[in-house]
Amino acid sequence: MDETYDCIVLGTGLKECILSGMLSVSGKKILHMDRNNYYGGESASITPLDQFYQKFSREMKGELGRAKDWNVDLIPKFLMANGQLVEMLVSTGVTRYLEFKAVDGSYVYKGGKIFKVPADEKEALGSSLMGLFEKRKFRNFLLYTQEFNEEDPSTFKGINPKVDTAATVYQKFGVDSNTTDFTGHALALFLSDDYMNKPGSALDLVRRCKLYYKSLSRYGKSPYLYPLYGLGELPQGFARLSAIYGGTYMLDRPNTEIVYEDGKVVGVKFEGDVAKCSAVICDPSYCSEKVEKQGQVVRAICILNHPVPNTKDAQSCQIIIPQHQVNRKSDIYICVVSYAHNVCSKGFYLAIVSTTVETANPEAELKVGMDLLGSIIESFVTVSDLYVPTDDGKDSRVFITKSFDATTHFETTCDDVVDTFERLMGQPFDAKQIKHTTCGEDE
Repeated sequence: MDETYDCIVLGTGLKECILSGMLSVSGKKILHMDRNNYYGGESASITPLDQFYQKFSREMKGELGRAKDWNVDLIPKFLMANGQLVEMLVSTGVTRYLEFKAVDGSYVYKGGKIFKVPADEKEALGSSLMGLFEKRKFRNFLLYTQEFNEEDPSTFKGINPKVDTAATVYQKFGVDSNTTDFTGHALALFLSDDYMNKPGSALDLVRRCKLYYKSLSRYGKSPYLYPLYGLGELPQGFARLSAIYGGTYMLDRPNTEIVYEDGKVVGVKFEGDVAKCSAVICDPSYCSEKVEKQGQVVRAICILNHPVPNTKDAQSCQIIIPQHQVNRKSDIYICVVSYAHNVCSKGFYLAIVSTTVETANPEAELKVGMDLLGSIIESFVTVSDLYVPTDDGKDSRVFITKSFDATTHFETTCDDVVDTFERLMGQPFDAKQIKHTTCGEDE
């Protein structure tokens, strides 16, 4: 194959498809290949349901309705309404291929029960998540984060945001450890408490809280969105975008090999031919010698015939169980969608519980989350390795994405996309300027 490309992308997971789409819109010549005969990789939605059962070597039960009505996400996540992924979807025009539905509610676990994360000041004052005096402190904290303006030091109120820690902000408003817990994990979506005492984390905390409430203000019920027919629509939307801008797609190419000269990529070999390129983007499975394992994620995909108890019959919701509530080092996440999103038959729900593995019995680590779901028709448990690249790609020109983490939102996914894009292009990422970017090497 005597063709030369600016970049060859291996794997059609969401991250790879976003990058492929953005590069194509930027005027790059892209070849996109996958060993599978379907789009999505790890982030695929499996349909029909009997195919999902086959993946787990099980026989589908008859009472689950029509198999073709199901689209089951392997790695479920929600989109923050004002978050990075929505910005990427809008700036590239992929929204024209997709339809979204607002998620009904965001919940947090405390003392063995789940509580709705307050959607506004009024809801905060009426919430049983906090006592009366604590509500007032939390309200003042919320007002501070919403009125904070990075360009106006008068709104800092004695905080030096680029120097002070998040703990300093909490202390300023006198909020207690329970409020700190749900704010840091269910609003600001930090993965651990490591952020608390990092210099400059005050600004990060405020930005994250502002993002949560700006996203919340768009639809009112929660800050999250979910695409109809499942997350598999997202990689396909970006793949369609790439194809419109000249990207070439080849599925069902199992035997691909990255070709190097003097440690630098020069192409990808498949079926005896070599497609030349100046850069490669791939998921960790295509470049095992340049990644390292950093833990595991355990997920349980559960089929229900009822809404999750104590969510006011929500057809969709997110529940976060902060680490300290269950004596863990990692949060537990629950993501619930339903027939309202065209991902299962009428009357059914999909609830996925996930967390970072900490013990030799990963499935048992999900019990506290699964106990919140009520009766479960069937559950499917997977344990996936978490890989991160050991090569930044600056010399080899091979840019590897990270494995998907346990979170039920796309903010960390987009952080990785932006990081990969910036390493490849050699310049800061700006979603609004995608069409005007230039490649980082040999232009």
